Amino acid sequence: MKENALRELYVDELRDIYSAENQLVKALPKMAKAANSSELRSGFEEHLEQTKGHVQRLEKIFAEMSEKPAGKKCKGMEGLIEEGKEMIEEDDLEGEALDAGLISAAQRVEHYEIAAYGCVRTYANILGEEKAVELLEETLQEEKETDSKLTDLAENINLEAASEGEQELAPKPQRKAKAKAARA
Repeated sequence: MKENALRELYVDELRDIYSAENQLVKALPKMAKAANSSELRSGFEEHLEQTKGHVQRLEKIFAEMSEKPAGKKCKGMEGLIEEGKEMIEEDDLEGEALDAGLISAAQRVEHYEIAAYGCVRTYANILGEEKAVELLEETLQEEKETDSKLTDLAENINLEAASEGEQELAPKPQRKAKAKAARA
């Protein structure tokens, strides 16, 4: 592969990620608002601030290359965000079950970003863009940490969602007492 072709791919992928991060800046407040768990809400709010930093890092990389960041819409992130929006609007999901769904949607986003940042970091390394490699590696590590935090949150929230469903299905104790009294 010619270096010019790799550089073009690198810039194109950076524009894709830039679009993805900006879409996420708009979506994260909605996810935070929909979250029932205060821990999850605060996690989304924290990641919003982190994501704004990711946008700034990408802008530094574009400035260093004398390239413009705009010009591409990330359709992958658009689809992932749409799925998250559908999760929020789902009538059957509430409480911990909704939070479990929000975590699932957020982890899909994180995995997408981890893959994207891993690729562009590798391209930057091959192209000798040392400053960009450092910035992209920093973001990649933050994305991995966010994914790990989501996994930790999911362990508790998923169990709560499962027991929440069992409680709804279980007969209420008062009914049992009334049924026993009626049989006596």
